[in-house]
Amino acid sequence: MQFPLVQLVRQIAPQPEIADVSMAVQEAWHRSRTLDRIRPGMRIAVACGSRGIRHYLTIVRATLAVLRERGANPFIVAAMGSHGGATSQGQRELLASYQIDEVHLGVPVLTDMETVCIGHNSWGQPVWWDRNALSADGVVTISRVKPHTDFRGRFESGILKMLVIGLGKRQGADQVHSFGTRGLRDMMPESAKVILEKTPFLGGLAILENAREETAHVEVVDREDLWEREPQLLEQARQLMGRIPFSALDVLIVGECGKNYSGAGLDPNVVGRMLIEASPEMETNVPRITRIGLLDVSPESHGNATGIGIADLTTTRALAAIDPLPFRMNNLTARFLWRSKLPLAFDTDREVIAACLQTCWQPQLDQVKLCLIPNTLEVAELWVSAPLAEEARQRSDLELVGDPQPLPFDETGRLLQEKLFPHSVRARRQVHL
Repeated sequence: MQFPLVQLVRQIAPQPEIADVSMAVQEAWHRSRTLDRIRPGMRIAVACGSRGIRHYLTIVRATLAVLRERGANPFIVAAMGSHGGATSQGQRELLASYQIDEVHLGVPVLTDMETVCIGHNSWGQPVWWDRNALSADGVVTISRVKPHTDFRGRFESGILKMLVIGLGKRQGADQVHSFGTRGLRDMMPESAKVILEKTPFLGGLAILENAREETAHVEVVDREDLWEREPQLLEQARQLMGRIPFSALDVLIVGECGKNYSGAGLDPNVVGRMLIEASPEMETNVPRITRIGLLDVSPESHGNATGIGIADLTTTRALAAIDPLPFRMNNLTARFLWRSKLPLAFDTDREVIAACLQTCWQPQLDQVKLCLIPNTLEVAELWVSAPLAEEARQRSDLELVGDPQPLPFDETGRLLQEKLFPHSVRARRQVHL
């Protein structure tokens, strides 16, 4: 079938951005009350998770430098719940994929899965915490604060969630998720109260990213300020996050899903589909999309295609990229099973896009609102069909770049994503291969 021509649209609204991330991180630690809690000779566990934080290695290195300057003996502890197949080796490999390892940091990296029950929360439920972190003289976290993919609450993704679920390891993650969204929204803060009382947690570095996935703000939140400050940072992050700048799409084509882009693989805050059992869909600030096509699973996901079910159609190679062990472990732990039902699959990208166009409820090709993005994290640049390009032409926050052109496919029917999105994670990955 014929495909619509597409044109590049760039979001140009001004975005806050830190020029020197390392310096900003060190200054944030030096300004904090948390640093005053650290004395020479203390063993400090630095909790790091599995998210693809921009400038992650730089941020961790800067944090370690300040701790060493203080005379402390820092080490890294994995704080990612059940990710990496809920195994020590799997979590070590996940951290190493971001260069969070002994070679690049010069400190021990501990990924053991053993936990200790440190008490019970107000729901009568046990609270689990990483044994290595508990044995330290102090614990600090490195967390990106952002809206969660599964629920809305005062605390979503950030420091508190890393304390409860990340450092809770497999048992902590399973225990919170066993209550579904109630566990995340309502019980997670109750478990955090036990952690603040019973563990050596000192404070956490909060990272906010702008709509272009660049570091917009860093701040150390002391343990005494967590309850008041993190919700404020969450609202700030909600205003900064990248979004698809259109209210309705007939077809959205996503190049890759992945845990490095979103905990849900495809971020519901971007595509507007929660797909959570017995829960309502989002109604505001998200686009209404009829058909979503997904082409690949990122290699950084290590076979964990969580969220692939948010898409309607996909490729056979995306399904082949799934490793059943981490895929099942993460989804059975999270208990959001609708999101990972396997979509209908086709052998080529061309077939997926054609099927999306044929089933999107808009039979007039020249009227189809088609949009292509590389993933749900990088949405500053989008390729769109003529109706959306015309809408963009009328807006001051969007810029049309170049002329309309055909979708680029190779001889096998694969979409040339690197040509469309030369600045994406995927394109940068190809350069390094």
